[in-house]
Amino acid sequence: MGNAEIIQLAGTCLMPTYARFPVALVRGQGLRVWDADGCQYLDFLAGIAVCNLGHCHPRVVDAIRQQAGRLLHVSNLYHIEPQAELARLLVDHTFADRVFFANSGAEANEGAIKLARKFHKDRGQPGRTQIVSATGSFHGRTLATLTATGQDKVKTGFAPLPPGFSTVPYGDAAALEAAVGRDTAAVLLEPIQGEGGVRVPPDGYLGRVREICDEQGALLVLDEVQTGAGRTGTFLAAERDGVTPDICTLAKGLGGGVAIGALLATEAVSASFGPGTHASTFGGNPLATAAGLAAVKTILEDGILDHCREVGAYLLDRLADLAAGCPRVAAVRGRGLLVGVELAAGESAADRVRALMDRGFLTGTAGDRVLRLAPPLIVERAEIDALLAALAEVL
Repeated sequence: MGNAEIIQLAGTCLMPTYARFPVALVRGQGLRVWDADGCQYLDFLAGIAVCNLGHCHPRVVDAIRQQAGRLLHVSNLYHIEPQAELARLLVDHTFADRVFFANSGAEANEGAIKLARKFHKDRGQPGRTQIVSATGSFHGRTLATLTATGQDKVKTGFAPLPPGFSTVPYGDAAALEAAVGRDTAAVLLEPIQGEGGVRVPPDGYLGRVREICDEQGALLVLDEVQTGAGRTGTFLAAERDGVTPDICTLAKGLGGGVAIGALLATEAVSASFGPGTHASTFGGNPLATAAGLAAVKTILEDGILDHCREVGAYLLDRLADLAAGCPRVAAVRGRGLLVGVELAAGESAADRVRALMDRGFLTGTAGDRVLRLAPPLIVERAEIDALLAALAEVL
């Protein structure tokens, strides 16, 4: 089928929950994808920060093929070899002592909320149930995670929402300090807000958040669903700030394109999840964890993090040069290869995304006026230069 046939078919049987572009992508390799009519695009969105190694990376594809021929699924009532191996790799390269595998970032965040409340319950503090998050945040689409999300647009139509959640301005340590108290189970934050506009907090903010949590006896949960797995140039974004959370969530780039989520925690906190307290039928299945194992090994072993920092700095520098001579750009911000280009008042990021697609580039938005760039971490300078030439045209 071509684009038109696929679009027509989708329109007859899929729930219309996405505002889709009028193309059907059918093949990918590296940074390139092709639609059903044969048009080629350079993908600077990577499935929204999912395909960190590009499309169909050979090591990930080989791992999937081998595992698919060996064992696709068994229950978590039994031990699963690639699941245990991936957990060990994550423990060895992060703060965590224990890992729980889910299928998505929302599931991982849901698990983090449950674990934080259970931790305090186990310590004789059942009144510690409040989850404090930030305005502009995004934590998922389940009822609990959309309630924690600091954007009203995702909550419309779903009331009544679960109690026990509050938000404070992102990056404002004083506001957070005033909100955290004896009823606070955890502070839930993104080290860099993705959907909220690629917002980087002030230097020292995350460190102060850690101090506030320690002072009040609350847990610190970092949502690294978008920033983790190398996206910002370190495996976890919080490494750059020298901050160690109690709980951290991963997804997106963790599986090299395969759906997987992970909940990471210290030994003391993870002890509250005993048998029967939390589970997922498909979480940590052999296929997903084999893909994740290949993806994480590649990120850690093949110089991907160094490359991300190098080309990410190049991208930010070039964008700053472009912005200096363009009144339509209000700000450029980000870290590694998670970058936001904020347009001036009255400008539309969605219009620029469509114009860039017409020129063969896939990009995204993070709000009405922020153009989001999150290319595969294997992107090269020549491809960045090509995008920037097209961006200069559409601006």
